[in-house]
Amino acid sequence: VVAEGAGQDLLNDGTEERDASGNMKLKDIGLFLKESITQHFKKLGQSVDIKYIDPSYMIRSAPAYPTDSVFTGSLGYYAADAAMRGKTGLILGRWRGTFTHVPIQLAVSARNVISLESELWMSVLRATGQPASLI
Repeated sequence: VVAEGAGQDLLNDGTEERDASGNMKLKDIGLFLKESITQHFKKLGQSVDIKYIDPSYMIRSAPAYPTDSVFTGSLGYYAADAAMRGKTGLILGRWRGTFTHVPIQLAVSARNVISLESELWMSVLRATGQPASLI
């Protein structure tokens, strides 16, 4: 997880775009890091597979709560910790209050299907403010 606006000094190409209100538009540090890391390992003759998720593609239908920030911060911390330990091929999960490493093969080995009439799905609709008429 990299904060918005981080590394702008690394991305200074002499251009400075501004938005309609005059604020400087931030350049994409995530894409810069992905390309830099890929090139570094290519020079070393090692293959690397980096997944870059552009946050502009993520949609949230309800405002974030402070606990969301704590949770995503923890995910970032544990993801960095796993990477620094050389652990790959996993996703982070939370099970019984503890962050866990779940092998990707296990995570995708079965499909979890929930009923659109279940209490779980109704709680998702309530939490996100979506109308129940969607089902």
